[in-house]
Amino acid sequence: MKPACSYAATHAASLADPAAFWLAQAQQLQWDTPPGEALFQDANGFYRWFKKGTLNTSFLCLDFHVQHGRGQQPALIYDSPVTNTQRTYTYGELLEMTARFAGGLRELGVALGDRVIIYMPNLPEAVVAMLACARIGAVHSVVFGGFAPHELAVRIDDAQPRVIVCASGGMEFDRIVAYKPLVEEAMAQATHQPAHVVVLQRDFVTAKMQPGRDVDYQELLQAEPVAAVPVPATHTLYILYTSGTTGRPKGVVRDHGGHAVALRFSMKAVYGLAPGDTMFAGSDIGWAVGHSYIVYGPLLQGCTSVLFEGKPVRTPDAGTFWRLVAQHKVQVMFTAPTAIRAIKKEDSEGLLARQYDLSSLRQLFLAGERCDPATYTWAGQLLGVPVVDHWWQTESGWPMLATMVGLEGMPPPRAGSAGFPVPGYNVQILDEEGAPVPAGVTGLVAVKLPLPPGCLPTLWNDDVRFREGYLKPFPGYYFSGDGGYRDTDGYCYIMGRVDDVINVAGHRLSTGEMEEILAAHPAVAECAVLGIADALRGQVPIGLVVLKDGQTIGEEAVEQELVSRVRTLIGALACFRSVLVVKRLPKTRSGKILRKTLRQLADGEGFAIPSTIDDPLILDEISAAFRRRAIGAAFEKAG
Repeated sequence: MKPACSYAATHAASLADPAAFWLAQAQQLQWDTPPGEALFQDANGFYRWFKKGTLNTSFLCLDFHVQHGRGQQPALIYDSPVTNTQRTYTYGELLEMTARFAGGLRELGVALGDRVIIYMPNLPEAVVAMLACARIGAVHSVVFGGFAPHELAVRIDDAQPRVIVCASGGMEFDRIVAYKPLVEEAMAQATHQPAHVVVLQRDFVTAKMQPGRDVDYQELLQAEPVAAVPVPATHTLYILYTSGTTGRPKGVVRDHGGHAVALRFSMKAVYGLAPGDTMFAGSDIGWAVGHSYIVYGPLLQGCTSVLFEGKPVRTPDAGTFWRLVAQHKVQVMFTAPTAIRAIKKEDSEGLLARQYDLSSLRQLFLAGERCDPATYTWAGQLLGVPVVDHWWQTESGWPMLATMVGLEGMPPPRAGSAGFPVPGYNVQILDEEGAPVPAGVTGLVAVKLPLPPGCLPTLWNDDVRFREGYLKPFPGYYFSGDGGYRDTDGYCYIMGRVDDVINVAGHRLSTGEMEEILAAHPAVAECAVLGIADALRGQVPIGLVVLKDGQTIGEEAVEQELVSRVRTLIGALACFRSVLVVKRLPKTRSGKILRKTLRQLADGEGFAIPSTIDDPLILDEISAAFRRRAIGAAFEKAG
């Protein structure tokens, strides 16, 4: 897709007059009631977009395209190597299923503004449930399938859904996970009790049904189809919970109007995708990437979206992503750096990729965590296409920094950098007093208000937490919680959460920079650097590394080489003296390494196990490794 206008002019226009810029973008959508005006402030002083307009996201994703001749075009390609299933759904088929399921929800008493929790793997039926909620003005909250019952119970009590939609189970490469018992346990723990549980029975696991409360998913698909209900642009589309620093999840809110305008804009400007193109986002619908770029973004733009049920490795091998790209003629692929590192770990020579015709691929986009240059370079050399590391958050819902392939005049991607501010975002690097810092100096990443459409207007039922956490640190700004810097060429670098910038004897050092050095070692698959408490220097860094499969180098030799590299490239002032080889690193289910939790573990601080952790047992393994090596204040005392 040829870029239509320049980045510099577009970004400047978006900041000079945000209301006019986004009102023009809003005109690209079909509104039931045109908004007329763009930007407002509510009684709390929070910014809201297009509040006088009405529309419906489900209509824009489905009905609009069917009415304009795309009814036979593939909307969703479901590819599940774990169940050996593939199926393509056209826009017409997806509309029929969605309209009927929406009718079924309405028969269960779901009305405008009611909440519905969706607890399912990456299934077409989950996408239908999301779109069906949007169709009747209900608010969906997708919870990652297989999440622990306690965490599901917390979300039930916070969202207070009228209905839960779940699958009977999910399949991993080595096991079956029955979901219905987890739902039952969560409901036993929760105070709020949903009126109904809708269950999709899967072939490999059958859920026990409770008469009078439980309903078969397929029954709802037999209901009479219903039309999309126009709702105010500020009406809540969904709640997406993200882990908070207290261990209590935050319910990020997204609205119909601003969300649709922003995602439609991003599909063209950021990703360069036109109607009819195919996008594959290697994520899960339980996360922000899945919401934005498996479901809503591609469907708003009239694209084909690949819905993948599986993992980047072992389903069946580390070539599964490349097989998807080749088989489904994917133009743009989006995944997390951790997925690429997992592939690299099992196929470091890229032999599996060379088995497939990847000529359709135009770009690989990476986000979710900072991409180290070693991984960035490996992917670019393997695929022969631009690799675009870009930065955004669950809170923003769409990219804040990127190299926008749909706009001309963009400088090329640069290893280690997340690119440049996306139109609508006035990204600033501030010191602790809120003053801008010079180029090359690491500071705190903030975005000048107003945030563009699509970003969270507040948190679900928690305006106070929204103000305290995001707006209070720097008045007039949204505080991202990340640290970073801008170089003299204007490229922005996100170095990780603020608590990943450590102070060693008065020197502010980036653990992200140290991680780059460790990751560049040929034996290292992935790594994390922590700043742990030190009585003399305040903090000192330690490295945790996972080695690539098949390495013959000894752990002691690797540790010595890595310490030497950091001391050579950063200096003795870094006080980098400890490296620990571990089998795996604790991560969230979306692939982010839990660095803060690791630091708290080493320092002997109390902490709540994050609700998004993939496998809590990993923390026990790391704790034992710390103890063996007397790493960290708590273990030194114990020793």
